[in-house]
Amino acid sequence: MKKTTEEFLIDLENKGFKFQEDAIGFIYFGKKYTDAPDELVNSAIEITLKAQKQFDSSFYMSILERLHSQNIPSRKEALRWMVNQGLA
Repeated sequence: MKKTTEEFLIDLENKGFKFQEDAIGFIYFGKKYTDAPDELVNSAIEITLKAQKQFDSSFYMSILERLHSQNIPSRKEALRWMVNQGLA
């Protein structure tokens, strides 16, 4: 079962990732701005954390916009895209 963005963020926080309140607000702003589904938003968060080792709002937004504009449909495809972009 795919996780909502809220569930994904809770799981990350349970694993030790701490998000500032403004970062969480920015995540939801990006989701609304791009009208991206939860799976794509979650993938953008994951790619951001893997590439930057912390949450970077502008990097996240750039990744989310790119994934959305390229019609990447799933986490698996998003992670493949990440490797192809040299981010992993």
